[in-house]
Amino acid sequence: MAEVLIVYATDHKGTLRLAEALAQGVESVQGCTAKLKTAEEAVADDVLAADALVLGTPVHMGCMDWRVKKFIDQHCAGLWMGDKVVGKVGGVFACGSGYGGAGGGCELTMLAMLNNLAELGLVLVPLPKNSLGYAQGGLQWGPYGRAHNEDLSPIEGGLPAERAQAARQHGKNIARVAQALAGKAIFG
Repeated sequence: MAEVLIVYATDHKGTLRLAEALAQGVESVQGCTAKLKTAEEAVADDVLAADALVLGTPVHMGCMDWRVKKFIDQHCAGLWMGDKVVGKVGGVFACGSGYGGAGGGCELTMLAMLNNLAELGLVLVPLPKNSLGYAQGGLQWGPYGRAHNEDLSPIEGGLPAERAQAARQHGKNIARVAQALAGKAIFG
């Protein structure tokens, strides 16, 4: 049994929809469960109890949402100091808007979150380009969505269905790795 903790912030429900799709992917793997928590709700004990941590955020000026950063700073810093989560599994996703296929700043935002997960000693799960939905909603770092069109008008429902496919696949990938590594000391 592996538990995947999905910590996210959302503004226009695009990131929430990605989180829900990722959770569907996790739960499609036998023996795996997903636990969704907003960045304001999640605490260090949630991370300790999980086999994997996935961070999701809307993109704000090419950076992660302040609520996700606050979660990292307030709840993950102590875990880092004590090497409490080394060897667990990590992944990311983001929801952008504006110009460009992923919306401005998705790639930089995912890289910033991956940096934090690497600092924690997590085994990072990428999104390979042969993943279902990659062409419509994937980068090698993870899935992305769009909450707004290029003219910044909101997308009806917050996330096009074809973008959710990559998130579901990412959830499956993370769950499989978490299941394979659960309870094993792989570093040190």
